[in-house]
Amino acid sequence: MIKVGVLGATGFVGAELIRLLINHPGVEISFLDSRSYKDIEYSKVYPNLRRYIDAKCISVDIDKDIDNVDLIFCALPHGLSQEPVRKAIAKGKKVIDLSADFRIKDSEVYESWYKVEHKAKSDLKTAVYGLSEIYTEKIREANLIANPGCYPTSIILPLYPLLKENVINEDLIIIDSKSGVSGAGRTPSEGNLYALCNENIRAYSLGQHRHTPEIEQELSEAANRQVMVQFTPHLTPMTRGILSTIYIKNSNGLEYEDIKAIYAKYYGDKFFIRILDENEYPQTKAVYGSNFCDIGLTVDKRTNTIVIVSVIDNLVKGAAGQAIQNMNIMFGFDQTQGLNIVPIWP
Repeated sequence: MIKVGVLGATGFVGAELIRLLINHPGVEISFLDSRSYKDIEYSKVYPNLRRYIDAKCISVDIDKDIDNVDLIFCALPHGLSQEPVRKAIAKGKKVIDLSADFRIKDSEVYESWYKVEHKAKSDLKTAVYGLSEIYTEKIREANLIANPGCYPTSIILPLYPLLKENVINEDLIIIDSKSGVSGAGRTPSEGNLYALCNENIRAYSLGQHRHTPEIEQELSEAANRQVMVQFTPHLTPMTRGILSTIYIKNSNGLEYEDIKAIYAKYYGDKFFIRILDENEYPQTKAVYGSNFCDIGLTVDKRTNTIVIVSVIDNLVKGAAGQAIQNMNIMFGFDQTQGLNIVPIWP
């Protein structure tokens, strides 16, 4: 049994962490940190958790209140994670950070895209990018995990094996991604108002989305050369889910079976990656509330293009679920513990 605490427990990602951790047989939740909801019962904030958790939110002092925990999940916004993570690591605690603060290895690139000074550069150097199926061995030995972003998870998982095997041309990779509104977080803004999201779909941050350097960093690592992508995200009128459609020129004349064989090599024993049959394509409903990533593809011979479609639940595989999967790897649990959840249908 390990003891964990959650910083930023009342955001959507923090709440998803709690929902999943409650059912983990090897975990005890020690504290739920929230400055906004201090001394308020957690089930008053998230009524779906009544009878499952009766703890109150507290405002955690990292210098005093974390001695009895084995792991801290940090679900604070980017820019706010650096100081508590730095202090927790200095006290010998393991940390899984769900913000962007430790994902990008070059602090200057981070500062350029996020417009925030990085104040924990020494910890940035030791952080392990927590893409569970790709960096399993590094995650097992790590003290600090940079949990991947939601869009990057849906994009890197289908592309990494193909770039690693050097079977696709990285000169032109076009990515069209669509996300549910929960990806915008819990804080009200014009972008997530019901009247502006319902019956509406819109592109945003064209050519400048902050997940772009994270995607390019990991794809470049796979290819062992610089990879750039054309990434366009969209906000769609649904609560959860990401669907990413990826277009690549088929410069090596690959067939469907060639690509499926590569996926089998990398993901054949990975429970949470499901490769669909030929002419079968993923849909967000099939992964709703789960830690699965479904991948489907076609080879369009008319245009000589490989079209790959992947789907995840942005709050689970794209955030809290992958964080728990990383925790399982770090502490020697089976990767499916606390996560073996059948997706909700319909």
